[in-house]
Amino acid sequence: MNKLLIFAFLIVTIISNAQDTGSIVGTLTDKELNNEPLPFANVLLKGTTKGTTSDFDGLYEISAIEPGIYTVTFSYLGYETVEIPNVEVIAGKVTTIDVPLSASQGVSLEEVTVTTVARKDSETALLLDQKRAIEIKESIGAVELAKIGVSDAATATTKISGVSSSEASGDVFVRGLGDRYLSSTLNGLPVPSDDIDKKNINLSLFPTRVLQNVSISKTYGVEGSADQASGNVNITSRELAGSSELAIGVSGGVNSNVVKSGVYDNFKISQNSKNTTFGFYDQNLSTQQLITNQGWNTLRQENPIDYSMSIAAGKKIADKLAVFFTASHSRSFEHREGLFRQFRSNFIDDTITDATTYQKKIVNTALLDLTYLANAKHKIKSSTFFVNKLDENVFEGGRNGEATIFEETSPSEGLFQFIRDQNTKQTRLLVTQLIGRHQIGEKNTLQWAAGYNLLNANEPNRIRNEVNFDPDGTLVQLGRNGGFQQRKSSQEIDDTEFSAYLKDELKIIDEETKNFKLNFGVSYRNKERDFSSEFVGVEEVSTNAVNPTSIDDLGAIFRQSYFDAGLLEINLLGSNANGERKDIYLGTLDSKAAFFSFNVGLEKWNFDAGLRFQRDEIEVAYDIGNLSPRTGESNQDYSNFYPSLNIKYTINELHALRLAVSRTITLPEFKEIAPFSYVSPTGQISRGNPDLIASKDINMDLKWEYFPSAGQLISVAAFYKDISDPINRVRERGSAGIFSYFNSGEKAEIFGLEAETKIDLVTPAYDDDNGSESGYNLNMVLNVTRMWHQQDLKEIYNENGNLLRSFQYKGITETDLQGASDWIFNTSLNFDTAGDNPFAASLNANYASDKIYSLGVPTDQTNRDIFYDDAIIENGFVVLNAQISKEFGEHIKVSLTGKNLLNPEIKQTQLIRNPVTEIETEQTVSSYSTGMGISLGLNYKF
Repeated sequence: MNKLLIFAFLIVTIISNAQDTGSIVGTLTDKELNNEPLPFANVLLKGTTKGTTSDFDGLYEISAIEPGIYTVTFSYLGYETVEIPNVEVIAGKVTTIDVPLSASQGVSLEEVTVTTVARKDSETALLLDQKRAIEIKESIGAVELAKIGVSDAATATTKISGVSSSEASGDVFVRGLGDRYLSSTLNGLPVPSDDIDKKNINLSLFPTRVLQNVSISKTYGVEGSADQASGNVNITSRELAGSSELAIGVSGGVNSNVVKSGVYDNFKISQNSKNTTFGFYDQNLSTQQLITNQGWNTLRQENPIDYSMSIAAGKKIADKLAVFFTASHSRSFEHREGLFRQFRSNFIDDTITDATTYQKKIVNTALLDLTYLANAKHKIKSSTFFVNKLDENVFEGGRNGEATIFEETSPSEGLFQFIRDQNTKQTRLLVTQLIGRHQIGEKNTLQWAAGYNLLNANEPNRIRNEVNFDPDGTLVQLGRNGGFQQRKSSQEIDDTEFSAYLKDELKIIDEETKNFKLNFGVSYRNKERDFSSEFVGVEEVSTNAVNPTSIDDLGAIFRQSYFDAGLLEINLLGSNANGERKDIYLGTLDSKAAFFSFNVGLEKWNFDAGLRFQRDEIEVAYDIGNLSPRTGESNQDYSNFYPSLNIKYTINELHALRLAVSRTITLPEFKEIAPFSYVSPTGQISRGNPDLIASKDINMDLKWEYFPSAGQLISVAAFYKDISDPINRVRERGSAGIFSYFNSGEKAEIFGLEAETKIDLVTPAYDDDNGSESGYNLNMVLNVTRMWHQQDLKEIYNENGNLLRSFQYKGITETDLQGASDWIFNTSLNFDTAGDNPFAASLNANYASDKIYSLGVPTDQTNRDIFYDDAIIENGFVVLNAQISKEFGEHIKVSLTGKNLLNPEIKQTQLIRNPVTEIETEQTVSSYSTGMGISLGLNYKF
């Protein structure tokens, strides 16, 4: 299989690739009827036979135009004909021409708007694509993202119906299904996750300036991987629009939590900052050497002000080579303070009433896009994307003298606990892609792509202290429950991934009222993860052998002289099979697939059916010290056929119905399988489960769409999902209360309704005398999702009928799906003035109601009506963002952006049973706010 793909790739590279043409799209309006849409007008490329007519909304498109200079003619019976000369069509781009037509007077060229952008930037083109698409897909382009002040791809997805995000986990949820049920791609090829706890990459790493659009396919098509249930998020990267481009941007801002008194002048950062330059961490000492050769105390950040800078440049060379480059550097700060509590078996376990996090983030991104056009029909496109992210967190809990965490002191001692956790996460991602298309004859199109991804996601030096102290006295005592309560640790993740596809489209019939085409191809993906973790602990030889003078000077005792004197000693992990004092695992995913589909169009009907065979082999070999035995492996092999069916019925030019049915799979991730224990700053532990298996999914969708006029949309959709062996995050039994992953039920079901509207509330007035617009545009986007979801909680018995494990407690045999909200609302209100130097403003909000963060579980299977941990609920909250901007001439744009303006409390709750009254009450287990962000930006286009 590998040799076949490599051979095909070489052949296609040699013979070059696909035809690449441009398009002309736009809106025709009737000056006689106050600029209402003008349907059935003729649009023709003068001197050619290419043309089209406008639809009921006045929308038109002429596609597959060879690059060149054209004269475009617009005509309508009884109206003056308009000719627009010197219209340039650029390969791979969309030229938009909006024209008003009149019966009584001609139209001057000043009244005609002509712009050229990449197709996936254009709002008009994206709406046409959605209108014509067979599958259920929604996109949001760069033009719209700029209007509403969206800064990255993660935020962009939440502007699409049925999409929400979790503040606690960072996951993006599509129709209630989270990270493990979603797939993400860049230009159609997979990208690795930057986080050990995630399947998908953090979409906030993709700033808006590198995007053409973000699309979510909510239904499955056989050309993509079957490892998805909620859909696929695809990011299309930017390319050069036009013949040249040069622009710079700068911004500065603050976070309201950071500028508070006592925070701004004492913003804590870790010792690792001394070894960081421009977001790149560089340290040559080993973890053990860092015990005495690097400090343990926090440092203070000078002037924690947010800022960003960016540059974009592009040039077309000899009409054959288009080069586009963009790079950015940003720095941001965040401060959180709130409550953290952990209950076990309905009894309080840990309490931190002043859980405080200082976060500093530095992100560097760069994108290089090269497009070579040998002629109008042959193109080679290379895209390279680089991200360097440094995420520095300092967590403190217990400074106020109220924390009880380790359970290692008695009340009579009068001691409380204090934790400090300094962690630096360095993520470096390199994505390289080569993509092409090749037309063989008039009806055969070959497409291919290959990508190589390299990811380094490391925690190079995590510093942790756990101490007991007397808030009213001077005693500070090192934690005495284990040899790793004072420690420095490191964690390394190296992912390498190769992916490729080869597909062919053959048009058998291509007529106006009927068509028939075939699609077939192969794809391949190989991903390897090399994971290692090292802990170096420091322990006293006896309690109070060494006492720090203050919790703000814990580092004073970690001196070589105290080790030499025998007062402190080093603790290391046990040796693995390689003779290293590390925990390790190696994960491999090998996925091979072949697919076939056919598309039939008959008048108003369109049928697209396909079948994909995919074999997924997962191997995880681990060597971890806290297991017995410490070595093991999990090998899984899934070979299945995955069918899909998409049907579209066009009722008329304004209305359409779509139906989609498919079968997919949800593979467990490496981190969900490998039994490595990861400790959060608050002390919560998560680890994988080698016995976890994949889920099988059946997906159904029915959607009605109505396009009342150009740029407007109203739609209603119903969807249903049936998931066998759903995977859930659940706390394990036992005193440690570790979070892990289980197939906790036989079946989960989701039924949902979606409604979406894009409506123009006010449009500018048109002046017939001078051919100009005045006034303003005001439009609203609103989408609402309502879901009903449940899953059973199973019990597992052995062959003798003895209960091995139960997920049922206090009589609960069914529960909601983890991560699914009953309600999701997304809305935006957008305003801009007509004419030169426009002023624009947008207000957008999204809300997702309560969702389960972690399923409940019995802690004692015999007495599970009394001893259990109920589900942890992430409460719903509203996120409100706003932006205003003003253009000054053709070059300058100033913007003011406000994020998270309501600054809501982000809270998790849990029902706790009182052992005396036997009454359950809702208790807060986590609460904080992230602060409001205000920034001022300046962009200059040369």
